Amino acid sequence: KQRKEITLMKTKLIKSIMASLVVACASLAMVAATASGQGTQGGTLRGTWEMQITLTDCAGHVIRSFPSLIEYAAGGTVVESNGGTPQALKTPGEGVWRHTTNNNYAFRFKFFTFNSLNVFTGWTIIAGETTVDSTENANTGSATVKVYAPNGVLLATVCAETAGTRFEL
Repeated sequence: KQRKEITLMKTKLIKSIMASLVVACASLAMVAATASGQGTQGGTLRGTWEMQITLTDCAGHVIRSFPSLIEYAAGGTVVESNGGTPQALKTPGEGVWRHTTNNNYAFRFKFFTFNSLNVFTGWTIIAGETTVDSTENANTGSATVKVYAPNGVLLATVCAETAGTRFEL
C-alpha cells in the first residue's frame, strides 16, 4: 500500500511539473510574440553581445581589460555580466538603453557590490554610447564608470572603451 501511495505522489508531482512547464512555455510564446511586435526601431542593437571592455583613467592610460556579456532586450532593458569582478562580489548589471540616431544607441546600467564577507560596499553606474556597424554584427563605444560608496558618495570615475560582436548560435 505504501508503494502505491508513493507512486501516486510521484505521478501527481510529475503532472504538476508538466503543467507548470506548459504554462511557462505558453507564457514565453506570448512574451516573444509581444516583443517581436514592438517595431524595428533599435532592432540592430537588440540581442546578446560578447564585449571586450577596456577601463582607462580617462586620459587614455589603460587600467585593465576584461570580457563582458551584454543583452539589449526589446523594450529598452539591459542585462550585463562581466568577467572583471567575481560574480560573488557583484550583482548583474541592470538598466536601460535607447536608440539615438542611425546605428547609435545610449545605455545606462547599475550593479551593486559586496566584499568577501557579503557586506554591501556600494554600487557602480555605467553610462555610455555604442554604434553598431553596417554588418549589424559588431559594435564599438565608450562609457563613463562611476563607483559609489554605500552612503552615495562618489568614490571614483573611470572611462571605458568597448568593442564587441553579436553572440549567436
